[in-house]
Amino acid sequence: MPGELVEDSVIIHDSAEASTIYNKGCYGYPVSGGGLELDLMEASYLVESSRLQVMSAGKLISLEDLVRAASLIHRDFEIDYTVYRDLRQRGYIVKAGGEFNFRLFPRGGTPSNSQTKSWVMSVSERATFQIKSLVASIEQAEQTRKELLTGVVDEEGDITYYHPVKAEPKGNVNVRWEGNPAVASLMEDRVLVFDQESAEKLQENGYYGKQTGTVLQLSLIEAAHLMEKGWLEVVRIASNRRLNVERFKKRAVKFQPDFDLRLAVYNDLRSRSLIVKTGFKYGSHFRVYDDDPDKTHARWLVHSIPLDYETIWPEMSRAVRLAHGVKKEILFARVLPQDIEYIKLTRVRP
Repeated sequence: MPGELVEDSVIIHDSAEASTIYNKGCYGYPVSGGGLELDLMEASYLVESSRLQVMSAGKLISLEDLVRAASLIHRDFEIDYTVYRDLRQRGYIVKAGGEFNFRLFPRGGTPSNSQTKSWVMSVSERATFQIKSLVASIEQAEQTRKELLTGVVDEEGDITYYHPVKAEPKGNVNVRWEGNPAVASLMEDRVLVFDQESAEKLQENGYYGKQTGTVLQLSLIEAAHLMEKGWLEVVRIASNRRLNVERFKKRAVKFQPDFDLRLAVYNDLRSRSLIVKTGFKYGSHFRVYDDDPDKTHARWLVHSIPLDYETIWPEMSRAVRLAHGVKKEILFARVLPQDIEYIKLTRVRP
């Protein structure tokens, strides 16, 4: 089926042929006179599928020439085209999406009989992951009540799809404290509770710390949280001098430069009736339970990130894959000036 390359589109002039292309896949947009206008992505896919031949100045041009022409006009054409082709081969109707790369219609749906199902963004694995721009895209998708998909194209052309959404983790553990604060001893970067009554109280009222022999060991994060709530007093084991919470946190920062960032997330998770433990063995900051950790598995892995966090996509892929491998959800806790924003990234198959 012949088409003519005109600037940044391909025109099929014959009305019968245009109708055939449009009716079998909703490619392009009808134009006056019965023709059909295809964008260069649609045209490239149809040429690759041996359903279209493209002419320019009276000469037949190859797929390579068409892709070359498209690449001069369309930045990252090869990345977008890889995602477009994959979605088309999965049986979806795909259209250019304005501020997003594509609009995806429900399987079996068309622009004339159904609404857009998903907005699709296509990115290279070498692109920088920017949390700020991702959150903006999530919010825009939420406003239009559409699902957001991100297709990440690796160097071999394989695609991994992610579904990013905002999350609101909630738990079922109500923590109460009555009586005097517990007393703990600080040894370098460890906080130890030797008093058995205090240790049992901390374990029973919030599952704080881990019992090692006859001693309860608290993390620096747990200790700072408890000190801020007035539930714990910490003394230096060498001098037996009491530390106030500000001096304790300054000391903690020396061992853990991002301590304040993590503490902000820890405090917020605890305020949501969740139980929070270290996520070190899972490669994250925290593992989080929505109920008794002795009876349930952690539901989430949580990583604390700053407001303008940037990284590389392989790091994100690693985090999501690891969480999926241990049957947990990964949450990225973005620390805002007055709030914590949780972003869940899930690997999906369209």
